[in-house]
Amino acid sequence: MTDILDERESRKQPSEADLRERIGCLNLEEKVRLLTGSSFWSIEAEPKAGLRRFVVSDGPVGVRGETWDDRDWSANGPSPTAIAATWDPELVERIGHAMGAEARRKGVDVILAPTVNLHRTPVGGRHFECFSEDPLLTGAIAAAWVRGVQGQGVGTCVKHFVANDQETERMGVDNIVDERTLRELYLAPFEHIEREAKPWSYMAAYNKVNGTAMTESPLLDDVLKGEWGSDALVMSDWFATRSTIESANAGLDLAMPGPVSPWGQALVDAVRAGDVDETKVDEKLLRLFRLAARTGAVEGFEGREAQPVSEEEMDDLLREAAAAGFVLVKNDSVLPLPDVTSLAVVGPNAVRGRVAGGGSASVMPKHVVHPAEALAAALPNAKVRTALGVRSTERVGVLEGAAAQLPDGSGEGLLVEFLDAEGKVLGSEQRRIGQFVWMGDFAPGIPADRVATVRTTTRVTAAQPGTHRFGASGVGRITVALDGDILADEDVRLREGADIVEALMLPPQLLVERELAEGESILLATTFAAVADPTTGAHFWATLVNLEEPHGTDDEEMAAAVELARSSNAAVVVVGTTEEVESEGYDRESLGLPGRQDELIEAVIDANPNTVVVVNAGAPVLMPWLAKAKAVLLVWFPGQQMGAALADVLTGAVEPGGHLPTTWPAPGGIVQPENVPVKGTVGYEEGLDVGYKAYLRREIQPAVPFGHGLGYTTWSLSNPETAGDAVNVSVTNTGHRAGAHVVQVYVSRPDSALERPAAWLAAFAKVTLEPGETRRVEIPIPARAFEHWDAEGHSWTVEPGEFVVEVGPSIAERTRAGSVVR
Repeated sequence: MTDILDERESRKQPSEADLRERIGCLNLEEKVRLLTGSSFWSIEAEPKAGLRRFVVSDGPVGVRGETWDDRDWSANGPSPTAIAATWDPELVERIGHAMGAEARRKGVDVILAPTVNLHRTPVGGRHFECFSEDPLLTGAIAAAWVRGVQGQGVGTCVKHFVANDQETERMGVDNIVDERTLRELYLAPFEHIEREAKPWSYMAAYNKVNGTAMTESPLLDDVLKGEWGSDALVMSDWFATRSTIESANAGLDLAMPGPVSPWGQALVDAVRAGDVDETKVDEKLLRLFRLAARTGAVEGFEGREAQPVSEEEMDDLLREAAAAGFVLVKNDSVLPLPDVTSLAVVGPNAVRGRVAGGGSASVMPKHVVHPAEALAAALPNAKVRTALGVRSTERVGVLEGAAAQLPDGSGEGLLVEFLDAEGKVLGSEQRRIGQFVWMGDFAPGIPADRVATVRTTTRVTAAQPGTHRFGASGVGRITVALDGDILADEDVRLREGADIVEALMLPPQLLVERELAEGESILLATTFAAVADPTTGAHFWATLVNLEEPHGTDDEEMAAAVELARSSNAAVVVVGTTEEVESEGYDRESLGLPGRQDELIEAVIDANPNTVVVVNAGAPVLMPWLAKAKAVLLVWFPGQQMGAALADVLTGAVEPGGHLPTTWPAPGGIVQPENVPVKGTVGYEEGLDVGYKAYLRREIQPAVPFGHGLGYTTWSLSNPETAGDAVNVSVTNTGHRAGAHVVQVYVSRPDSALERPAAWLAAFAKVTLEPGETRRVEIPIPARAFEHWDAEGHSWTVEPGEFVVEVGPSIAERTRAGSVVR
């Protein structure tokens, strides 16, 4: 990757005078029109001011673009928890650089990422989409990603400002956070990113903080734009703007999506009535035009030309990044896999791994490398056999691949037809996956307001005999027909109180069954008519076509998996969470692996002690079998190169590079701050003690501590000492292969007059060494590590005295390096 240029080195940057001149040529109605999105993902052009239409898109694991369509595929990288587990800002900057190139390939100007809310509670449904429980690690990793993306001339939108740390009642919950905690934990990553990377936009969250909705919060003007001096645009989360005057007088600059919002004509009227000064509108437009100019969307300002990344380069990078985030929790001489002639690869995620979490972060990749196929390719001389083991969900999966054939026999896929109210076909298209989302637009030339029903038709041929389940998932009027016979016809609704994202990620399913002989084919047809969302009034066109092939009972499948393990040299059990457990829109109810997966793991270990347990989850799960297992590898949601990266690590071609960015609790020892609102509020009563700080405070031993991560070589840290505001330590690779080690620096203040955490992360460095190599490493400690927020003086300050400095490979293994006196 070439060096990323400083923003000032781009070919032409806008001046404030230039942009104000453009704004000055617009009348009030034209100005206000630009402050609401013109569609779900875009801001309308204004030729009079030289503004072209520009586009925003969800991230951060990929760049979806304006359509959620398998034909318009997107590269799918590792989840943010996996990226943070690398503890490697240099690698993360390269990932950001690649995502900037991906944005340009998809016609996107601003990526709605990164998500830098903290892992306040392990049950947070969007845990996988955030980086860490620690604000310093979160800020450092996110800043690197922002630098990489914006170095390509593509904007980032740092979200969700602020304290958007659970999904339960997320649209209106009032999070009560004291001033010091807000500053030292929840605002801290945003401040770090602003200081180190200068993001071009931010997103105001759905929730309230201390009684005020974030789209109306004084924190936008007073802290983000005022104290920190950010020149970024602030946009709302989608449909998060709930007022006209209050939000317009606050620091919110752009209401998304559009074209309908609380602004529009209501804001024009408010300006003319004197309730909102027109200078506020002009300041919002200045930020909008500045963002647009930086991305090349304003005539005369070219922005920075993105350097393209080929498919092959993207695959190589995502494969490297996935392995770099894998955390080897335990290894008792099992890994790397020795020469094996037979390998059992079992579990519900063995044949099809889960590459991404649910919600707005998900994309449709062109291809996915799954675990079993990759291990078979990496071990050509071994017999690799698979078994389901147990099911992790009762839901029926999406129809895709060779199982779906176009009804005319011309190839794989589904025929999708758009019908008007009289049943006339307005248009059609062919799709390869039975997953459809239309947000405002259908196929080109098909008026959205004329579509009444979407019909899908495909031919399914049974690969094996037995009971097949067919169906469709969605919210609306659904029919399911087999060979022309309608077997189900229902008005399907979400459960009461459900988040609208459930319609996308966990929609109700309407299913039918049919016995098929091997080779027998059947025509599956579904129809779907959307219903209006009660909050926005918009019709939510999202539906899935489902197929489940025959399988045995859990007892039968477990017995088959155990027999495979017993008759193999080694076994790999791939387990994980499901879309019912980890997704935007709802929090988790349990940290246990769903279904009988724990039972499967123990049974396979009993059958073959040379078992590797691979946990495919974006957030902590309980591991009651941890003491029994010889090898445990956490792979998170690793993206489209999941299987290839897993094969690299299990065979020893690549080191597992990850260290935990968040604490994994043990059964019976879960620290779980409250996430369920009481009368609409959640009190952040734990204060500063979040994550590892809470475990230290309560003297609870977690299953795996913050910062932990093993590799295939060994390390020693020696002669640590402080020198000014830095730590010097000798790092030695004491093993027989090259590797990387994360040296972590923690600070504490045992005799403090203030209430403080027992220790906190102050700095870190990733060091790569050859076998036998030693390097003396200097790690600067930033001044902020010694500061605290004075709630009375409303400022950062230092308590004079001695701070203890420790180094180690995790929070659980620390050696005193010395002290710093401030």
